[in-house]
Amino acid sequence: MRTVSRGLLVAAALATVATVTARFAPLVGAPVLAIVLGLVIRLWRPLPTPLVPGLKFAGKFVLQAAIVVSGFGLSIRAVAHTGLETLPVTVGTIAVALVLAPLVGRMLRLDTTVEQLIGVGTAICGASAIAAVASVIEPAETDLALSIATIFFYNIAAVLTFPAIGHALALTQNQFGVWAGTAVNDTSSVVAAGYAYGTQAGEHATIVKLARAAFILPVIAIVAVVHARAQRGVAVHVPWLRVVPWFIVWFVAAAGVNATGIVPPAWHPGITLLSTFLISTALAAIGLQTEVARLVRSGARPLALGFVLWVSVAAVSLVLQHVTGS
Repeated sequence: MRTVSRGLLVAAALATVATVTARFAPLVGAPVLAIVLGLVIRLWRPLPTPLVPGLKFAGKFVLQAAIVVSGFGLSIRAVAHTGLETLPVTVGTIAVALVLAPLVGRMLRLDTTVEQLIGVGTAICGASAIAAVASVIEPAETDLALSIATIFFYNIAAVLTFPAIGHALALTQNQFGVWAGTAVNDTSSVVAAGYAYGTQAGEHATIVKLARAAFILPVIAIVAVVHARAQRGVAVHVPWLRVVPWFIVWFVAAAGVNATGIVPPAWHPGITLLSTFLISTALAAIGLQTEVARLVRSGARPLALGFVLWVSVAAVSLVLQHVTGS
């Protein structure tokens, strides 16, 4: 516990500053302020080694805890309804990313592995999806790092630009939630952009994103089959216990507990505040770990592929919302 305490405390301190500051900038929100603070501090000075374990813990497990906590304030019926209602948009945007990735990748003369990793990362859930696919196809470390850097670059861009674009387009809370949930890469960035737009948008974006993340399982199965054929039938081991996003299961369970009436409605505002603070802590940790200069240097062609996929998915999400009335 001592190894993670320092980094965790630093992230929590930044989250506290962001939460207080957000009272004077409610349109920006604490999660966005937290990641921006982390980014600025990282630009100013290098990351002390003792903080790394705690920041990694916060960036992953505190974020997942925040999502589970938010489930205690949501209706399981609303979760199911939102997930099913927005399914056409979710499936459509995933398909666009997976189909465009190899086409644009070939035009840019990118390595097949890199285009595959960036495509899956954009389609499903960012770095988590890339890590899951990497466990199956075992890419070179340079390809893995390049793909993750590209995804992180557009995560930061989404957090900083999506809320402003949403206001310019006059999107409702639910519309923005669906847009962020289907068009932003990592779960952390989806949650940050959603809650920056509003609490309802944040909750909606979280539900949509988790429904989207569940598609990692069939996508991994397809990747395993394709990879096995490419290797001339060699058996491919898929570490399913590591691939399954278990925090989604706990989120649904939390919403189910709330449906029983055990959680008093008077607690819901407090649950929202706690969840938002935990999200801010996680995002502060992610900001502190992000080297913007390194992301920019990651390579023009991978960044070009990421940009085309990012813009295409964002546009298709809005079009599908309009067509389906999601």
